[in-house]
Amino acid sequence: MRHDREQKSIAAYRCGFISYMPARLDFIQSATGLILALFITLHLIFEASILISKDAMLAVTKFFEGYYFFGETYPGIISFLAASIFFIFILHAMTAVRKFPSTYRQYRIFISHNNNFKHSDTSLWLYQVITGSIMFFLGSVHLYMMMSQPSQIGPYASADRIYSEWMWPLYLILLISVILHAFIGLYRVTLKWGLFSLFSKNTGNSKQDKKNKVLMKKWMFIGIIVYLTISLLSLGTYMLIGYQHADKVGERYHSQPQTQPAAPVAEEPSAK
Repeated sequence: MRHDREQKSIAAYRCGFISYMPARLDFIQSATGLILALFITLHLIFEASILISKDAMLAVTKFFEGYYFFGETYPGIISFLAASIFFIFILHAMTAVRKFPSTYRQYRIFISHNNNFKHSDTSLWLYQVITGSIMFFLGSVHLYMMMSQPSQIGPYASADRIYSEWMWPLYLILLISVILHAFIGLYRVTLKWGLFSLFSKNTGNSKQDKKNKVLMKKWMFIGIIVYLTISLLSLGTYMLIGYQHADKVGERYHSQPQTQPAAPVAEEPSAK
């Protein structure tokens, strides 16, 4: 199969015709993947505001609904943002799926190759395929819900959806898949396009390049561990809030007014 592709490439070169489409599709795949990975890293941090307080999470929600810009909340902004991410998500999936094994024979060849060589980067690519397939289905459901129900976001609304509406299994699987896919993807994009050269002056040296690769992989694992820890704590907090709020499903959370200390009252002069 590989030999056939090489022969076709040689024949195309001799005929004076070289297609740049595969390279362009690779660039689109990497660019959209980079955008989605950066979005995920920020999105999970914003979701983790629930670890601070319900008021902090509500403030983040109001920010994305435009409250601090327009003085009113516009949930439609959430729908627009979710639709934009959904478009990039579909574009990324369409350009990435072309590299997946398309037949059982190709799948068996890849598994045999992976088992024989035991190459860590090849295994990471397999994890990308698995997590990407999971995300295609579960991520689409989540993004559609954000587009169609933008007002159902908040400390109580989100907690009720996760706990009372039994969405936590979907979010748990999606959470793990997204974090693995994002950080492995960042590592592979950095390696593929030589982005590490932007931060290192000693690229081109084989020993230094190996050190850079090891360093990138360490940062990848650190990112996975940190984000998994934060995100699982966030999910657990939402479930706890949902459990405590189970008898009031549908009620919305409102920030607690800060009580001002009472002004001291001047003492009346005592009668003499």
